[in-house]
Amino acid sequence: MVAESRSRISVIGTGYLGATHAACMAELGFEVLGLDVDPTKIESLSAGRVPFYEPGLEEVLTRNLANGRLRFTSDYTEVAEFADVHFLCVGTPQRADSNAADLSYVEAAVDSLAPLLDHPSIIIGKSTVPVGTAERLAKRIAELAPAGADVELGWSPEFLREGFGVEDTLHPNRIVIGTDSPRVEAAMRRLCAPQLDEGIPFLVTDLATAELVKVSANAFLATKISFINAMAEVSEAAGADVIKLAEALSYDDRIGGKFLGPGLGFGGGCLPKDIRAFMARADELGVEPALSFLREVDAINQRRRARTVDIARGLIGGSFAGRTVGVLGAAFKPNSDDIRDSPALDVASTIASLGAVVTVYDPEALERAQREHPDLRYAHSMLEAARDAEVVLLLTEWAEFRDADPDELAKVVAEPRIVDGRNALDPQYWRSRGWTYRALGRP
Repeated sequence: MVAESRSRISVIGTGYLGATHAACMAELGFEVLGLDVDPTKIESLSAGRVPFYEPGLEEVLTRNLANGRLRFTSDYTEVAEFADVHFLCVGTPQRADSNAADLSYVEAAVDSLAPLLDHPSIIIGKSTVPVGTAERLAKRIAELAPAGADVELGWSPEFLREGFGVEDTLHPNRIVIGTDSPRVEAAMRRLCAPQLDEGIPFLVTDLATAELVKVSANAFLATKISFINAMAEVSEAAGADVIKLAEALSYDDRIGGKFLGPGLGFGGGCLPKDIRAFMARADELGVEPALSFLREVDAINQRRRARTVDIARGLIGGSFAGRTVGVLGAAFKPNSDDIRDSPALDVASTIASLGAVVTVYDPEALERAQREHPDLRYAHSMLEAARDAEVVLLLTEWAEFRDADPDELAKVVAEPRIVDGRNALDPQYWRSRGWTYRALGRP
């Protein structure tokens, strides 16, 4: 049995989820050993540098490196000897050849760790995986681990919002553990004791239900975002105002106002790939029609990008050839440097491919954007990106852009035209300052 006196855990994978989880578990008082096969990540984290932007995480990381509760390694043997509870936090990106999730990183982690577990141990998966994966991995672990049945698997999905990862780890809105093992449940209750003392809901389910919780939540949120963006399409055609429509809907407590922000749509490393993987898994299970609506959810989301390009093109006379365009935003959302499936960069690249000179500025994501999109130009300030622009597009709703002074911006642009892809600005105010203002779903 796992010794109750031990408070040592490992975290396998130190990407966004793993690095945040490792640092926050150390913050809660546990001894934590993080593992990654990428030596550059280990070097960076060991030196107190977070290799991505997440508010507050670097402070938590450096504090717990200094007090000795947190360290990092690339040695699976060290991890197996150090901890009795191992959190699996590796990525599950979309496969290159289909919409399905690529489980090769999860499988490689299990195949590397399990053969070294010669004493009673618990593995708790946190990665987002297709339903049925955990059951298959549990059988694989039983085959590979020298301790056999004394190595048990549970699944506890993560619900982190980028930009709020530290808060969501330390103070989650719910904790879910998929297991039929009293030992796994007891270990999770011990590890989550600080959160349980706060009264945070703790749900025990079977493995399959736990796997479905995360993808179901993401599918629902994606559907809600695409719903209001579908209403934006209708509003534009009818001459209505989708912002007022969303406000009216938000007062219905059956609907609520969260995720009813019409605009350019969702991106990032979770929602797009998760709903596609969910559809692919439903097809494998023979229930593809049950999730066929997600195809339209995805299509609506993609159409918002094309519509934003069309609005901008219309503002400058119907062609981007030889025109100068300023883009504010590269990350898929504010308070993040994540550019995976970024709507902002997709729109910027599309406009550049149509012949425009496009200059992009983002407070945090420039370095990543430059590596992935060398076709674009980059600036180190909002005013620099907007200089001589014939149209400006606001595509990531950073506070810096929401609070922009239209008079100051007007001094550097060639023409005061703006496309508000996030409905982040006050149209009346910007128009009163001489700007031609357009947004998705508004007159």
